[in-house]
Amino acid sequence: MKHYIILTVILPLLVAFLLPTIGRFSYFLARALPPIILIFSIVITACVYNNETAPFALHIGDFVAPQGIVFHVDSISLLMALSVQVFALFLWPRRSFKLQSEQIVSNKRYSLMLLLVASANGLAFSGDLFNLYVFYELLAVATFGLISFDTNEANKARFAAAFRYLVISATGSVMALLGIALVYFLTGTLNFAHLATQQANLFNPIGLSAFALLLVGFGVKAELFPVNSWVPEVYSAASKKLSGYLAGVISKLAVLVIIKALLFIFPHSEAAYLMLGLGLAGLLIGELSAMRSNDFTRMISWSSVAQLGLVFIAFSIPGQAGIIAGLAVLFHHMFVKTALFLIAEKWGGRISDLHGQGYLNLIMSGIFIFVALSLIGLPPLPGFWSKFLLLNGLAGQEYYFAIAIILITTVIEVNYLFRVANHLFSREDKPVLPINNHHWFDTLTASLIVVALIVAVWELPTINDQLIIMSDQLLDIESYVNRVLISTENGL
Repeated sequence: MKHYIILTVILPLLVAFLLPTIGRFSYFLARALPPIILIFSIVITACVYNNETAPFALHIGDFVAPQGIVFHVDSISLLMALSVQVFALFLWPRRSFKLQSEQIVSNKRYSLMLLLVASANGLAFSGDLFNLYVFYELLAVATFGLISFDTNEANKARFAAAFRYLVISATGSVMALLGIALVYFLTGTLNFAHLATQQANLFNPIGLSAFALLLVGFGVKAELFPVNSWVPEVYSAASKKLSGYLAGVISKLAVLVIIKALLFIFPHSEAAYLMLGLGLAGLLIGELSAMRSNDFTRMISWSSVAQLGLVFIAFSIPGQAGIIAGLAVLFHHMFVKTALFLIAEKWGGRISDLHGQGYLNLIMSGIFIFVALSLIGLPPLPGFWSKFLLLNGLAGQEYYFAIAIILITTVIEVNYLFRVANHLFSREDKPVLPINNHHWFDTLTASLIVVALIVAVWELPTINDQLIIMSDQLLDIESYVNRVLISTENGL
């Protein structure tokens, strides 16, 4: 069964390239096939995860590492891949297809979504820097295409946002490539397992420079300061489902790539301090910008930047405490931010225009209040426990300056989220501007996210055990090396 995990990359990639041709012969098949492929991938990933066969290594083509291509599958990579597939299914673009031209455009959009899923799965499983870079570039291409795709060619805002993303993403790709080149120059290999045995060769100024280049290069997708200026423009111009998918799920994969680099290649305090500093900067800038935003979508976009800053702060904490805190904040942000962007599907625009909408859209207003309370860390909601783990880990390292910044930014967060709630339930004698109701499926998806957060409160012991298992697997570098370099797994 475990060898079938490769199909979660191959099948979406294959169908992505064949879908435009399929659409010429069968409109129904072109529309139905992508969700079927996603469901099939979900089943495979879930079965591998439930069989508890992970962690294991797959040698593609039966070539021996470090020369060959290796997929390393563990609990965290399986869970990330499963999140990619499930959220893609629930956030799948919907169109009426009244015109043939709309059908063609939608088929191309479906192809790009499948390409995004395939490259994201590849990022989750790849065991070397070269293939990480290849999948990262495929991810960038798919993201750019989805951002810029619009049936309305006059949408200049979307085009400008897509172009800005393209420039920043290309710059990040060049920096990441330079970092990879420096790593290869110092070690002669790009395989993570092989690199883990040569960490001493990277403990020098050139090695730290390589990590900085990788951190900033891959940090574009992770919304890391200072390469996150594209976030508010792109998330405001793109469809909110796509924005929710990028902010909630795809950004976490970029974080996972950086964490692998930190653990396997650069396990040094200097690298952790660099990540801590950039995380704090992103947290401060994100929260202050969100507070100043008068647009709902821009506000939650900057809030996403801030939350990713928290993730980087958590992972900068050495040892198991940092990994557990980072994973807790990461998964909490995945659910909360996706729900907020689903709300923004109809609420996007000036916050002042939300005056009195809480009484007209009770379900979505209630969902917003719930996720906002979890976001600021109100006990006993999941956001409280993730922040508690983070603050506890920082206290263990005596990072009191970071704790102070997190507490201050939490107050700022309360300020702008309360401002939205105040407009929603304002009783001032003003005319209420009607806002269209959300699509029932968006409401259902957001409601399921709330249910998941509520269930998480009762399942905290089980969730904590799973976080410990994931952290143990990530930190067990010796076993990773043995699986990849000394493994006798049959190749594909």
